[in-house]
Amino acid sequence: MEAEIQNLHDVWLPNRTAGTTQSHQISFDDLTNSIVSAGPFYFYIIDFFDMSLSHISPTLYDMHGFDPENTSFNDILASIHPDDLEFVIKAEDFLTHFFSENIDRDKLMSYKASYCFRSRLHNGDYALFNHQALMLTMDDNGGYGKSLNIHTRLDHITNFSTYKISLIGLHGEPSFMNISLTENKSASIEFSKREIDIIRLLSKGLNNTDIAKKLFISPLTVKKHRMNILAKSDSKNTVELIKNSILQGLI
Repeated sequence: MEAEIQNLHDVWLPNRTAGTTQSHQISFDDLTNSIVSAGPFYFYIIDFFDMSLSHISPTLYDMHGFDPENTSFNDILASIHPDDLEFVIKAEDFLTHFFSENIDRDKLMSYKASYCFRSRLHNGDYALFNHQALMLTMDDNGGYGKSLNIHTRLDHITNFSTYKISLIGLHGEPSFMNISLTENKSASIEFSKREIDIIRLLSKGLNNTDIAKKLFISPLTVKKHRMNILAKSDSKNTVELIKNSILQGLI
């Protein structure tokens, strides 16, 4: 297990900042939207400069049984199920290249990365968690600074991971959902900001008329968006769409 954790650190090493970075002025709305979760959750900030933790929520200790006086980032990594750690390594390696090759590394702080893995609880059992990461600071060369990580328990929904990655766009950026590390990367789902707004309103139980009023568009436009969303996501109905969106960290 220690060797696999070191492999994960080796993925991050070339991308880490060479020094401390100033705090990024993330808006209250962005922070709130990042932490709102579909189940029990905890969060912390990891500083990639020295791999130190800060702003740790007490629920981290409650869920995993860690010592509040002596918890390191490696303790959190070591709680990942051994069978899922290889996927996490590949996911993080994929993310280091995705922005440089497909978007723009400068836009890293305008995206929230999301994927799922199993993690060990305080009683020794494993539960499925959704991992979401939002980069808060970077240096002038694009090196990783501080990242807000949120882990949400999903075992009340499912115990099976999709082993896919999603990138949720902030500040109007498009989102890329269900990216497979084994299949054709170009087959990922891309949702517009409008489509994400509609998905989130659907998850709150709003109908087409209610959504139309919220977004100042016609119910017919909402209906067309819903049809496109279901087709894009390969979901049979809204219930399946909402379940998949929770697994992807979209809502």
